[in-house]
Amino acid sequence: MSKLSPIVIFTYNRPWHTRQTVEALQKNELAQQSDLIIYSDAPKDSMVTDEVQQVRDYLKTISGFKSIRIFEKEENWGLAKSIISGVTEIVNIYGKVIVLEDDMITSPYFLNYMNDALNRYESYERVFGITGFAYPVDYHNLPNAYFMKDEGCWGWATWNRAWKFFEKDTNNLINTFTPNMIKEFNFDDTNNFWTQVLLNQQGKINTWAIYWYATVFLNDGLFLHPKETFIKNIGHDGSGVHCDKTNEFDSPFIQKYDIIFPEKLEICNIARNAHKRYFRSQTGFVNRMRKKLSSLVGF
Repeated sequence: MSKLSPIVIFTYNRPWHTRQTVEALQKNELAQQSDLIIYSDAPKDSMVTDEVQQVRDYLKTISGFKSIRIFEKEENWGLAKSIISGVTEIVNIYGKVIVLEDDMITSPYFLNYMNDALNRYESYERVFGITGFAYPVDYHNLPNAYFMKDEGCWGWATWNRAWKFFEKDTNNLINTFTPNMIKEFNFDDTNNFWTQVLLNQQGKINTWAIYWYATVFLNDGLFLHPKETFIKNIGHDGSGVHCDKTNEFDSPFIQKYDIIFPEKLEICNIARNAHKRYFRSQTGFVNRMRKKLSSLVGF
């Protein structure tokens, strides 16, 4: 087996979530053979100092991995800057990286899937990354792994050959994207991903994942998706930044690891259509988000 990818976790001020994330990862078969790197952001203000310290105290107790390195920031960087900088640093050293945040519960098969896919598609330049998360779409007619022209930021992986294209340039995106491109970017207007670009432009939010999606999109890249999820996001309990309280993204974990990776590097239109149907069906959550985002943007 090829050398395993390092795992990077980004943490801040949620000790309970961080513990759940680490303990789930420790149950992975490949955990003890994997290098774990953790970035701990500094408090933004005195109100979260205690929680950040609780996280850092817990991080020092972690075991169960081949090696563990902890980087404690002395100043608050925020999630976007932390992830962009941390991923860049690690992927340039190792050539590949598996990325988690402090609210991602992993299946015991997560590391198998990620490392198998990283090795399988390492030399295929059109493949920009792998996501372990699967939306709760109707997956019965889907292959157990497939490509789409997007990205997945909840438990994901990439190579330095792909990440080198990453660029956070809001004005360039706004000047480049045509109405037809925005429609495609928004899964034929069944979701409004583009609004995140506008919110970043206006300084209402500061995020990174929408720029990774745009990078993949503009380079005609592909992201590998699983039919059934290896990731559960426990951050939608109102505790996370930019996250509403909802359980509308929850899916049951994959129960058996028998992934057959696609041979053809092409968009799976069956999967894309399944996602569009899912986005359309989430009228309650989507409408709440649209109202929230529209009020911020000023529509």
